[in-house]
Amino acid sequence: MSAEILRAPAEVKYAEELDWLESVDDGPKPFSWRLSPKMVRLFILGSERSDGLDRQIGQKWFGDRSFVERSIVTLASDRGLLLIGDPGTGKSWLAELLSAAISRNSTLVVQGTAGTTEDHIKYSWNVSMVIAKGQSRDSMIPSPIMNAMEQGVIGRFEELTRSTSDVQDALISILSEKYVSIPELEDDNIVFAQPGFSIIATANSRDKGVNDLSSALKRRFNFVRIPVVSNKKSETEIVRFRTTELLDRHRIELDLPPTLLDILLQSFADLRAAAASATNDDDKLESALSTAEQIGVLEDAILHSHFFGDRILRAETLAGSLVGSLARRQPEDLAILNKYWHGVIEPRSKADGGEWNGFLEGGREAIATLS
Repeated sequence: MSAEILRAPAEVKYAEELDWLESVDDGPKPFSWRLSPKMVRLFILGSERSDGLDRQIGQKWFGDRSFVERSIVTLASDRGLLLIGDPGTGKSWLAELLSAAISRNSTLVVQGTAGTTEDHIKYSWNVSMVIAKGQSRDSMIPSPIMNAMEQGVIGRFEELTRSTSDVQDALISILSEKYVSIPELEDDNIVFAQPGFSIIATANSRDKGVNDLSSALKRRFNFVRIPVVSNKKSETEIVRFRTTELLDRHRIELDLPPTLLDILLQSFADLRAAAASATNDDDKLESALSTAEQIGVLEDAILHSHFFGDRILRAETLAGSLVGSLARRQPEDLAILNKYWHGVIEPRSKADGGEWNGFLEGGREAIATLS
Protein backbone atom coordinates (compact mmCIF):
# COMPACT_ATOMS: atom_id res chain seq x y z
CA MET A 1 0.00 0.00 0.00
CA SER A 2 2.77 2.46 0.91
CA ALA A 3 4.15 2.25 -2.66
CA GLU A 4 0.77 3.30 -4.12
CA ILE A 5 0.19 6.51 -2.18
CA LEU A 6 2.11 9.77 -1.97
CA ARG A 7 2.62 9.73 1.79
CA ALA A 8 1.84 6.66 3.85
CA PRO A 9 0.63 7.22 7.42
CA ALA A 10 2.97 5.97 10.12
CA GLU A 11 0.95 2.81 10.79
CA VAL A 12 1.31 1.82 7.12
CA LYS A 13 4.90 2.91 6.68
CA TYR A 14 6.06 1.06 9.79
CA ALA A 15 3.48 -1.76 9.67
CA GLU A 16 6.03 -4.57 9.70
CA GLU A 17 7.86 -3.04 12.64
CA LEU A 18 4.63 -2.52 14.58
CA ASP A 19 3.55 -6.11 13.89
CA TRP A 20 6.85 -7.38 15.25
CA LEU A 21 6.67 -5.19 18.35
CA GLU A 22 3.16 -6.48 19.06
CA SER A 23 4.36 -10.06 18.74
CA VAL A 24 7.08 -9.64 21.40
CA ASP A 25 5.23 -7.20 23.67
CA ASP A 26 4.35 -8.80 27.00
CA GLY A 27 3.92 -5.55 28.96
CA PRO A 28 0.64 -4.34 30.46
CA LYS A 29 -1.53 -2.41 27.99
CA PRO A 30 -4.06 0.24 29.01
CA PHE A 31 -7.57 -0.17 27.59
CA SER A 32 -7.53 -1.22 23.92
CA TRP A 33 -3.93 -0.19 23.24
CA ARG A 34 -2.08 -2.26 20.65
CA LEU A 35 1.26 -1.74 22.38
CA SER A 36 2.28 -1.28 26.00
CA PRO A 37 3.52 2.17 27.05
CA LYS A 38 7.15 0.95 27.06
CA MET A 39 6.82 -0.37 23.54
CA VAL A 40 5.15 2.83 22.37
CA ARG A 41 8.12 4.78 23.67
CA LEU A 42 10.55 2.33 22.09
CA PHE A 43 8.75 2.57 18.71
CA ILE A 44 9.03 6.37 18.73
CA LEU A 45 12.49 6.86 20.22
CA GLY A 46 14.17 3.73 18.90
CA SER A 47 15.73 0.76 20.67
CA GLU A 48 18.97 0.51 22.59
CA ARG A 49 21.19 -2.48 23.25
CA SER A 50 19.94 -2.60 26.84
CA ASP A 51 16.39 -3.25 25.59
CA GLY A 52 17.45 -6.80 24.70
CA LEU A 53 15.50 -6.99 21.42
CA ASP A 54 16.40 -9.30 18.56
CA ARG A 55 16.20 -6.45 16.05
CA GLN A 56 16.99 -2.77 15.86
CA ILE A 57 14.12 -0.27 16.03
CA GLY A 58 15.02 3.04 14.45
CA GLN A 59 14.42 6.40 16.07
CA LYS A 60 11.57 8.32 14.43
CA TRP A 61 11.14 11.41 16.59
CA PHE A 62 14.09 13.36 17.94
CA GLY A 63 13.52 15.15 21.20
CA ASP A 64 13.64 14.82 24.95
CA ARG A 65 12.56 11.40 26.20
CA SER A 66 10.53 13.03 28.98
CA PHE A 67 8.21 14.69 26.42
CA VAL A 68 7.35 11.32 24.92
CA GLU A 69 6.89 9.62 28.28
CA ARG A 70 4.61 12.37 29.60
CA SER A 71 2.56 12.21 26.41
CA ILE A 72 2.13 8.45 26.75
CA VAL A 73 1.16 8.67 30.42
CA THR A 74 -1.40 11.38 29.61
CA LEU A 75 -3.04 9.21 26.96
CA ALA A 76 -3.24 6.34 29.44
CA SER A 77 -5.34 8.61 31.68
CA ASP A 78 -8.73 10.16 30.93
CA ARG A 79 -7.26 13.51 29.91
CA GLY A 80 -6.54 14.88 26.47
CA LEU A 81 -3.02 15.67 25.31
CA LEU A 82 -2.10 19.10 23.93
CA LEU A 83 1.25 19.35 22.15
CA ILE A 84 2.20 23.01 21.91
CA GLY A 85 5.25 24.66 20.37
CA ASP A 86 6.64 26.75 17.54
CA PRO A 87 5.98 25.75 13.92
CA GLY A 88 8.19 22.92 12.71
CA THR A 89 9.00 21.40 16.10
CA GLY A 90 7.52 17.98 15.21
CA LYS A 91 4.21 18.23 17.11
CA SER A 92 2.10 16.68 14.37
CA TRP A 93 4.67 13.97 13.66
CA LEU A 94 4.78 13.00 17.34
CA ALA A 95 0.96 12.94 17.44
CA GLU A 96 0.91 10.70 14.38
CA LEU A 97 3.49 8.30 15.82
CA LEU A 98 1.63 8.08 19.14
CA SER A 99 -1.66 7.34 17.38
CA ALA A 100 -0.04 4.76 15.11
CA ALA A 101 1.61 2.91 17.99
CA ILE A 102 -1.39 3.00 20.33
CA SER A 103 -4.29 2.56 17.90
CA ARG A 104 -2.73 1.55 14.55
CA ASN A 105 -4.75 4.41 13.08
CA SER A 106 -3.43 7.97 12.88
CA THR A 107 -5.87 9.20 10.22
CA LEU A 108 -8.82 10.21 12.42
CA VAL A 109 -7.89 13.88 12.16
CA VAL A 110 -9.76 17.18 12.35
CA GLN A 111 -7.89 20.20 10.96
CA GLY A 112 -8.63 23.34 12.94
CA THR A 113 -9.34 26.43 10.84
CA ALA A 114 -11.57 29.48 11.04
CA GLY A 115 -14.06 27.45 8.99
CA THR A 116 -14.10 24.40 11.27
CA THR A 117 -17.61 23.88 12.70
CA GLU A 118 -19.14 21.80 15.45
CA ASP A 119 -20.21 19.29 12.77
CA HIS A 120 -16.56 18.56 12.06
CA ILE A 121 -16.01 17.22 15.57
CA LYS A 122 -19.45 15.67 16.15
CA TYR A 123 -21.54 14.61 13.15
CA SER A 124 -23.38 15.81 10.07
CA TRP A 125 -26.06 14.33 7.82
CA ASN A 126 -26.23 12.72 4.38
CA VAL A 127 -28.88 15.03 2.94
CA SER A 128 -30.05 12.68 0.18
CA MET A 129 -30.53 9.81 2.63
CA VAL A 130 -32.37 12.07 5.07
CA ILE A 131 -34.76 13.16 2.31
CA ALA A 132 -35.31 9.57 1.19
CA LYS A 133 -35.53 7.77 4.55
CA GLY A 134 -35.43 10.38 7.29
CA GLN A 135 -32.85 10.95 10.00
CA SER A 136 -31.30 7.78 11.40
CA ARG A 137 -27.92 6.44 12.41
CA ASP A 138 -27.52 5.21 8.83
CA SER A 139 -27.96 8.72 7.42
CA MET A 140 -25.60 10.26 9.96
CA ILE A 141 -22.00 11.07 8.98
CA PRO A 142 -19.81 10.71 12.07
CA SER A 143 -16.79 12.98 12.44
CA PRO A 144 -13.27 11.57 12.84
CA ILE A 145 -13.57 12.34 16.57
CA MET A 146 -16.86 10.44 16.85
CA ASN A 147 -15.34 7.51 14.96
CA ALA A 148 -12.46 7.52 17.45
CA MET A 149 -14.95 7.51 20.33
CA GLU A 150 -16.87 4.53 18.93
CA GLN A 151 -13.71 2.57 18.17
CA GLY A 152 -11.94 3.39 21.44
CA VAL A 153 -8.88 4.83 19.69
CA ILE A 154 -6.99 8.12 19.42
CA GLY A 155 -8.53 11.08 17.61
CA ARG A 156 -6.38 14.03 16.54
CA PHE A 157 -7.16 17.74 16.39
CA GLU A 158 -4.59 19.79 14.49
CA GLU A 159 -4.13 23.53 15.16
CA LEU A 160 -6.70 23.73 17.95
CA THR A 161 -6.24 27.46 18.54
CA ARG A 162 -7.22 28.24 14.95
CA SER A 163 -10.77 26.96 15.54
CA THR A 164 -13.48 29.21 16.94
CA SER A 165 -14.69 29.28 20.54
CA ASP A 166 -17.91 27.43 19.59
CA VAL A 167 -15.90 24.48 18.32
CA GLN A 168 -13.64 24.55 21.36
CA ASP A 169 -16.69 24.58 23.65
CA ALA A 170 -18.09 21.50 21.89
CA LEU A 171 -14.80 19.75 22.53
CA ILE A 172 -15.10 20.42 26.26
CA SER A 173 -18.19 18.22 26.59
CA ILE A 174 -16.54 15.40 24.63
CA LEU A 175 -13.44 15.48 26.82
CA SER A 176 -15.38 15.72 30.09
CA GLU A 177 -18.55 13.69 29.49
CA LYS A 178 -17.06 11.21 26.99
CA TYR A 179 -20.26 11.00 24.96
CA VAL A 180 -22.08 12.89 22.20
CA SER A 181 -25.85 13.37 22.20
CA ILE A 182 -27.81 13.28 18.93
CA PRO A 183 -31.01 15.21 19.71
CA GLU A 184 -32.41 14.68 16.19
CA LEU A 185 -32.92 10.98 16.95
CA GLU A 186 -35.45 9.46 19.35
CA ASP A 187 -33.67 6.14 19.84
CA ASP A 188 -30.00 5.21 19.81
CA ASN A 189 -29.27 8.90 20.28
CA ILE A 190 -26.10 8.83 22.35
CA VAL A 191 -22.62 7.82 21.22
CA PHE A 192 -20.49 6.78 24.17
CA ALA A 193 -16.71 6.78 24.03
CA GLN A 194 -15.20 3.32 24.33
CA PRO A 195 -12.18 2.61 26.59
CA GLY A 196 -9.01 3.75 24.88
CA PHE A 197 -10.50 6.90 23.38
CA SER A 198 -8.50 10.08 23.79
CA ILE A 199 -7.65 13.20 21.84
CA ILE A 200 -4.23 14.52 20.84
CA ALA A 201 -4.41 18.19 19.91
CA THR A 202 -1.66 20.43 18.61
CA ALA A 203 -1.35 24.19 18.92
CA ASN A 204 1.10 26.69 17.48
CA SER A 205 2.60 28.80 20.26
CA ARG A 206 2.90 31.67 17.77
CA ASP A 207 -0.89 31.70 17.36
CA LYS A 208 -1.59 33.16 20.79
CA GLY A 209 -4.49 35.55 20.52
CA VAL A 210 -5.99 33.86 17.44
CA ASN A 211 -8.55 31.92 19.46
CA ASP A 212 -7.21 31.55 22.98
CA LEU A 213 -8.22 28.39 24.80
CA SER A 214 -10.74 28.84 27.59
CA SER A 215 -9.78 27.89 31.13
CA ALA A 216 -12.37 25.10 31.00
CA LEU A 217 -10.79 23.55 27.92
CA LYS A 218 -7.27 23.95 29.27
CA ARG A 219 -8.27 21.93 32.34
CA ARG A 220 -9.22 19.00 30.11
CA PHE A 221 -5.76 18.79 28.59
CA ASN A 222 -2.30 17.98 29.83
CA PHE A 223 0.13 20.35 28.13
CA VAL A 224 3.43 19.14 26.69
CA ARG A 225 5.52 21.98 25.32
CA ILE A 226 7.83 20.98 22.49
CA PRO A 227 10.80 23.38 22.25
CA VAL A 228 12.70 24.32 19.12
CA VAL A 229 15.61 21.90 18.67
CA SER A 230 18.77 23.82 19.48
CA ASN A 231 21.18 20.95 20.03
CA LYS A 232 23.31 20.67 16.90
CA LYS A 233 23.70 16.89 17.14
CA SER A 234 19.94 16.32 17.48
CA GLU A 235 19.17 18.74 14.68
CA THR A 236 21.69 17.04 12.41
CA GLU A 237 20.04 13.68 13.11
CA ILE A 238 16.59 15.07 12.30
CA VAL A 239 17.70 16.69 9.06
CA ARG A 240 19.54 13.55 7.94
CA PHE A 241 16.56 11.33 8.85
CA ARG A 242 14.07 13.46 6.91
CA THR A 243 16.44 13.92 3.97
CA THR A 244 16.94 10.17 3.67
CA GLU A 245 13.16 9.74 3.61
CA LEU A 246 12.91 12.40 0.91
CA LEU A 247 15.55 10.76 -1.28
CA ASP A 248 13.90 7.35 -0.88
CA ARG A 249 10.44 8.72 -1.70
CA HIS A 250 11.67 10.45 -4.87
CA ARG A 251 14.06 7.60 -5.71
CA ILE A 252 16.90 10.07 -5.95
CA GLU A 253 20.52 9.01 -5.58
CA LEU A 254 22.37 12.09 -4.38
CA ASP A 255 25.03 12.51 -1.73
CA LEU A 256 24.54 15.06 1.03
CA PRO A 257 28.03 16.45 1.70
CA PRO A 258 28.60 16.86 5.46
CA THR A 259 30.19 20.27 4.89
CA LEU A 260 27.02 21.59 3.24
CA LEU A 261 24.87 20.26 6.06
CA ASP A 262 27.17 22.04 8.53
CA ILE A 263 26.81 25.25 6.54
CA LEU A 264 23.02 24.97 6.60
CA LEU A 265 22.93 24.29 10.34
CA GLN A 266 25.37 27.11 11.09
CA SER A 267 23.41 29.58 8.97
CA PHE A 268 20.17 28.82 10.79
CA ALA A 269 21.95 29.05 14.14
CA ASP A 270 23.32 32.48 13.17
CA LEU A 271 19.93 33.73 12.02
CA ARG A 272 18.23 32.45 15.19
CA ALA A 273 20.80 34.28 17.32
CA ALA A 274 20.22 37.46 15.34
CA ALA A 275 16.44 37.12 15.76
CA ALA A 276 16.84 36.59 19.51
CA SER A 277 18.85 39.79 19.86
CA ALA A 278 16.58 41.88 17.61
CA THR A 279 14.71 44.69 19.36
CA ASN A 280 11.68 44.77 17.07
CA ASP A 281 9.85 42.55 14.60
CA ASP A 282 11.13 44.45 11.56
CA ASP A 283 14.64 43.21 12.41
CA LYS A 284 13.50 39.58 12.57
CA LEU A 285 12.83 37.23 9.70
CA GLU A 286 9.19 36.26 9.43
CA SER A 287 10.30 32.62 9.38
CA ALA A 288 10.35 30.73 12.67
CA LEU A 289 13.72 29.26 11.55
CA SER A 290 12.58 25.82 12.69
CA THR A 291 14.18 22.49 11.92
CA ALA A 292 11.29 21.78 9.56
CA GLU A 293 12.18 24.89 7.57
CA GLN A 294 15.78 23.74 7.35
CA ILE A 295 14.52 20.48 5.89
CA GLY A 296 12.41 22.45 3.44
CA VAL A 297 15.43 24.46 2.31
CA LEU A 298 17.46 21.28 1.84
CA GLU A 299 14.59 19.55 0.00
CA ASP A 300 14.29 22.48 -2.38
CA ALA A 301 18.03 22.43 -3.07
CA ILE A 302 18.10 18.67 -3.61
CA LEU A 303 15.18 18.68 -6.04
CA HIS A 304 16.60 21.65 -7.92
CA SER A 305 19.96 19.89 -8.22
CA HIS A 306 18.28 16.69 -9.39
CA PHE A 307 15.95 18.15 -11.99
CA PHE A 308 17.78 21.28 -13.17
CA GLY A 309 21.39 20.75 -12.13
CA ASP A 310 24.03 18.08 -12.61
CA ARG A 311 22.62 15.90 -9.79
CA ILE A 312 25.27 17.13 -7.39
CA LEU A 313 24.24 19.28 -4.44
CA ARG A 314 26.34 22.45 -4.53
CA ALA A 315 26.76 25.30 -2.05
CA GLU A 316 25.46 27.83 -4.59
CA THR A 317 22.18 25.93 -4.96
CA LEU A 318 21.80 25.55 -1.21
CA ALA A 319 22.31 29.29 -0.70
CA GLY A 320 19.75 30.13 -3.37
CA SER A 321 17.20 27.82 -1.75
CA LEU A 322 17.81 29.35 1.68
CA VAL A 323 17.34 32.89 0.44
CA GLY A 324 14.31 31.97 -1.64
CA SER A 325 12.66 30.14 1.27
CA LEU A 326 13.31 32.75 3.97
CA ALA A 327 12.74 35.99 2.03
CA ARG A 328 8.98 36.07 2.58
CA ARG A 329 8.47 39.76 3.29
CA GLN A 330 9.91 42.29 0.94
CA PRO A 331 11.84 44.38 1.51
CA GLU A 332 12.20 43.55 5.24
CA ASP A 333 13.34 39.90 5.05
CA LEU A 334 15.53 40.55 2.04
CA ALA A 335 17.29 43.40 3.86
CA ILE A 336 17.94 41.15 6.87
CA LEU A 337 19.40 38.42 4.66
CA ASN A 338 21.49 40.94 2.72
CA LYS A 339 22.91 42.28 5.98
CA TYR A 340 23.64 38.72 7.17
CA TRP A 341 25.39 37.82 3.91
CA HIS A 342 27.62 40.89 4.02
CA GLY A 343 28.26 40.89 7.76
CA VAL A 344 28.64 37.16 8.47
CA ILE A 345 28.90 35.00 5.35
CA GLU A 346 31.43 37.21 3.54
CA PRO A 347 33.94 37.32 6.46
CA ARG A 348 33.46 33.60 7.05
CA SER A 349 34.10 32.92 3.38
CA LYS A 350 37.38 34.84 3.54
CA ALA A 351 38.45 33.10 6.75
CA ASP A 352 37.39 29.52 6.04
CA GLY A 353 37.11 29.31 2.27
CA GLY A 354 35.95 26.00 0.84
CA GLU A 355 32.20 25.60 0.35
CA TRP A 356 31.58 28.93 2.08
CA ASN A 357 32.84 30.66 -1.11
CA GLY A 358 30.14 29.02 -3.21
CA PHE A 359 27.56 29.67 -0.52
CA LEU A 360 28.51 33.36 -0.52
CA GLU A 361 28.19 33.71 -4.28
CA GLY A 362 24.95 31.73 -4.47
CA GLY A 363 23.36 33.87 -1.78
CA ARG A 364 24.50 37.12 -3.39
CA GLU A 365 23.04 36.07 -6.73
CA ALA A 366 19.71 35.05 -5.16
CA ILE A 367 19.43 38.32 -3.19
CA ALA A 368 20.24 40.37 -6.32
CA THR A 369 17.59 38.48 -8.30
CA LEU A 370 14.90 39.12 -5.69
CA SER A 371 15.84 42.77 -5.09
